Amino acid sequence: MTTEPVPQPKILLFTLPECPPCQWLKAWLRERNLEFEEHDVSTDKVAVFTLLRKYKSQSTPTLVVGDRILIGFEPEKIEAALAAEMKKGTPQSAPAEH
Repeated sequence: MTTEPVPQPKILLFTLPECPPCQWLKAWLRERNLEFEEHDVSTDKVAVFTLLRKYKSQSTPTLVVGDRILIGFEPEKIEAALAAEMKKGTPQSAPAEH
């Protein structure tokens, strides 16, 4: 019996270039070989709209793991969200951006 690896949940990251916690979070994700989709709200107006309207956040970093929204760099909460999403066993798509 072979066990298939559990797919990684979809991860969206909303950042600003001059945001130190954003840099820490990106490094933290990369150290764990986690793929993420980065949206720089300083250059992407759609990302700003999505961050404000859809995810109800005015802060960076904002991390979306599956259907969980995390604001700031709190490794314990991020690990818990990742574990909960991976327990579901299927990749979770973040809701489509409009």
